[in-house]
Amino acid sequence: ISAVIQWGAGGVTDVAMRGYAPYAEEALGKKLVLSNRTGGAGAIGANFVLQQPADGYTLLMGAEPQALFRVMGLADFDYDRFYPINVAAIANTILLVANKDVPWNNMQDLLSHVQANPKKVKQYMAGQGTVPFTVNTMIGSLTKFETTLVPFDGDGPAIAALQGGHVDIGFIASGAAIEHVKAGRLKALGVLSDKPFQGISPMTDAPSLIRLPKYLPWGSWYGVFVRKETPDDIKAKLVAAFKKAGDNPKYRQLMEGRGTTMLNIGGAEAEAFIRKWQSTTAWLYQGAGTAKVDPAKLGIP
Repeated sequence: ISAVIQWGAGGVTDVAMRGYAPYAEEALGKKLVLSNRTGGAGAIGANFVLQQPADGYTLLMGAEPQALFRVMGLADFDYDRFYPINVAAIANTILLVANKDVPWNNMQDLLSHVQANPKKVKQYMAGQGTVPFTVNTMIGSLTKFETTLVPFDGDGPAIAALQGGHVDIGFIASGAAIEHVKAGRLKALGVLSDKPFQGISPMTDAPSLIRLPKYLPWGSWYGVFVRKETPDDIKAKLVAAFKKAGDNPKYRQLMEGRGTTMLNIGGAEAEAFIRKWQSTTAWLYQGAGTAKVDPAKLGIP
């Protein structure tokens, strides 16, 4: 069975899915061959899966930006053409991380510098609909936040660039960044919350971001999908196998240790979760003026 990961090696989706794979193989009794197909905020990998037979032998290991493809004008589909085998977890702990040598120690330090020196700070940006894009939209809706945006195909390459000093800051889910923070390779300036996380101060400590919780809780998520036309008996086998894999204590320990919350939901329950997340985020973008297509025109409530 082939499994296509939409994002680059070392990012939060890649880490989560590669950690998932051995337990799914065990449950399925088949080998999973994982490959990374990056680009287009995940559209390249998703489109590849759509071109393959709907027989359950090609899986998409996807993430939340795909729920916004139509809203952002990235593709003429989102998850409407896929069936969710399992939404494994949500990374609802998002960190503002920086190169370890920057002079700022918290969100207010950074805001003061950015507002005094617009466009001077280099910020990691992934495609539309991603964590960096969405959190940047949240911050920008509440206060002036003008940085120079530097695009990368996911968290893995961006973390390397942050460590090398090629970019200064980035909003990254804790699952991909927390070990680097603990090891001193990155500096954490804040967490997207009104409460601290593992000693990291909340972004709401900055007075201009006191209204940030109106967008929360929010986070990236990732899971396994097949083409919607896949036969029901095959979908059922896959749902059962990935549910069993998601219940594995070793996998749960891996995910929860990285600051993610296990969901392990499939089928109708996963579809309802995706629709709710899509609605919240699409209308955030519409309100901030960054949506390319009015969510109402797409029937998103």
